[in-house]
Amino acid sequence: MDSPARRPLRADAARNVQALVAAAKELFDEQGSDVALDEIARRAGVGNATLYRNFPTRADLIVAVYADEVAELCLRGAALRETEAAGEALFAWLDSFVVHVATKRALALAGTEHNTERRTQLFDTWHEAMRKVAGDLYDRAREAEAVSPDVSAEELLALTSAAAIASNGPEHARRLLRMMRYGFARHSGA
Repeated sequence: MDSPARRPLRADAARNVQALVAAAKELFDEQGSDVALDEIARRAGVGNATLYRNFPTRADLIVAVYADEVAELCLRGAALRETEAAGEALFAWLDSFVVHVATKRALALAGTEHNTERRTQLFDTWHEAMRKVAGDLYDRAREAEAVSPDVSAEELLALTSAAAIASNGPEHARRLLRMMRYGFARHSGA
């Protein structure tokens, strides 16, 4: 017999989980990750027991929301790869990435700050997924000669993360990314 953790959710239970994650994402964006869990359950249209059955701790819910955010970011990279020119796809995804780091870093840390073992495993999983997307987009852009071969995908991610962390918000992070992309030195005609 399967354990309850391995059995697929019934359709109504899966809808409840999706509603809880969506409500939590909205409220975290509006009020931060310390929002009352009862408010999340109300917004999702479910009872507290449903929330706690699916997410026994606040950290479990935060992890689910952040994992969903990472999945969306990775899906955006795959879509850009299919629809945009190589260089544009890479920099459009880096734009999404810089906003993600600038706005979701606190959420990622809140979901893993109390469990160093979980942090390592989850961060490794999340970072590996984002590194893979960045690497795929970078390789394509490098082949198209849209980026310098002297810069690696890992360096682009490090610089983009640094811009997000140093910024005072998503628009400032985007500005810093544009400065990295286009440079800030004046070029003379010589």
